Amino acid sequence: MKSAIQIKFIIIIIIIITSAKEVMFLPALVCLSVCLSIHVQDNSKSYGWIWMKISGNILNLRLREAEQQRLREAELERQRQAEGRDRRRNLNTIQEEILQLNQLLEPSTQTRTDLPPSSLSSYSTRGNQLCSQVSEVVRKTAEGEFPSVDDMTAAERALHEMRALIRLKQEEVAKAQEKKKEQEEEEERRKEAEAHVCCGGCAGLYRPLFVCSGLQTSAEDSTLKWYKELQEASAQCAQAFEQLNSSKDMQTKKLKLELQKAATIPVSQISSNSGSQLREIFDKVDKLLSGRAVVSGGRSVSTSQHPQALEFVSYKLAEKFVKQGEEEVASHHEAAFPIAVVASGIWELHPRVGELVLAHLHKKCPYAVPHYPPMKDGTAVDDYQRILGYRVDDSGVEGQDSFLKRMSGMIRLYAAIIQLRWPYGSKQGPLPHGLSHGWRWLAQMLNMEPLADITATLLFDFLEVCGNALMKQYQGQFWKLILLLKDEYFPRIEAVTSSGQMGSVIRLKQFLETSLQNRQISPPKGQLTSVFWRS
Repeated sequence: MKSAIQIKFIIIIIIIITSAKEVMFLPALVCLSVCLSIHVQDNSKSYGWIWMKISGNILNLRLREAEQQRLREAELERQRQAEGRDRRRNLNTIQEEILQLNQLLEPSTQTRTDLPPSSLSSYSTRGNQLCSQVSEVVRKTAEGEFPSVDDMTAAERALHEMRALIRLKQEEVAKAQEKKKEQEEEEERRKEAEAHVCCGGCAGLYRPLFVCSGLQTSAEDSTLKWYKELQEASAQCAQAFEQLNSSKDMQTKKLKLELQKAATIPVSQISSNSGSQLREIFDKVDKLLSGRAVVSGGRSVSTSQHPQALEFVSYKLAEKFVKQGEEEVASHHEAAFPIAVVASGIWELHPRVGELVLAHLHKKCPYAVPHYPPMKDGTAVDDYQRILGYRVDDSGVEGQDSFLKRMSGMIRLYAAIIQLRWPYGSKQGPLPHGLSHGWRWLAQMLNMEPLADITATLLFDFLEVCGNALMKQYQGQFWKLILLLKDEYFPRIEAVTSSGQMGSVIRLKQFLETSLQNRQISPPKGQLTSVFWRS
């Protein structure tokens, strides 16, 4: 009796075990069942129902195991399919990018890269090889297969090499263009020297200082004509977008605000943080002026949305460039170079903007012409102060220090613009407003009677920024001009300067003496180097 109870107890445990979902109990269950069968073989009829229960549980357990295995395999297959599709999408993206990059390596898509044909051919050949590698992987996927991890590694490696190839070619092109630029500048200097020797260009420049007892009190007639033409063109531009500017329609007013932001915000973001950031800003401004849509404040805007939009954007953009000189460069002198190189590049692609930059600059700083506007009969004192470049409001005329600071910022920006070229441009030849205009400005300044404070300040600022470039361009003629400035013109500056205004005079004197003593003018601080453009 006791043995029967024990056996029943064991059987109950077996049934519980066989009802469990854990597969790990199956071997123990089989062993236990075999042992039990020895004790109950004489009572098979009494325990038949028990064996049926155990067998059923074992069968259910195996069925559950099979179902779980099927689900696991299905999940693994789903994951494999998902990963395969992701890899295929990534592979297609890689192929698209590598084909686009390869177009940049084709000689037919490049205009005047200044690279030898053998170099262009080697870049093109390697680019085609990399495209073939990726295309072979894509072909396999087109036959119904998913790309493997090894396939993706090979494609990504090809893409990285293609990008490196593009960078290498761009650097080589930049070096070739720089070399060609130096050769052109050398040729231009040679021609300038010949022109001065043959035509007496310098004699015309120096003659008033040596022959005449007094200097000019106004700019040359040709310069004044140029100045007036620029102001008229600026006024015509402003008149051309009058309808857009004065519209009462809410949609038009909203569009005007968005266009103004799209033009001015990128300029205010110009800095010397990195070359890549500066290039993004340049491309955005270029796109806007080219009629393509740009995103500003989360909204897409384009000059094609209004017939007067391009005139409006060009005017506001030029105005903003000059304002950055008036404010940002005035406070941080080194800021002149990133602002100037963008302005110069935009000027080269969109000459209309360059003319408007000059017009705004001359209006705010007539000394950049150079022009000393005379006071006409009937002109109010406040109005004349504004013509001279002073800020005048209800509180009165701004202080002299503030005035000189703003004029200094704008002259520094101008001196940077005339010597800089956008490094990624495709145009060749002289700049639309290059160093020859700087030479003209300096020569005309020395032919005009100096003004207290302002003349010494602007000559120092201009030479500190542009002196090194002028020295390289004009060489011996430049040093003659500097010697003339020190010996003949500087005493005139001292003569009109009071004791309280000697700070700018002393700075200019020290600069001239050091430059002549060393026969060298150092490059200005803040120049953009090749390292900057790779950042």
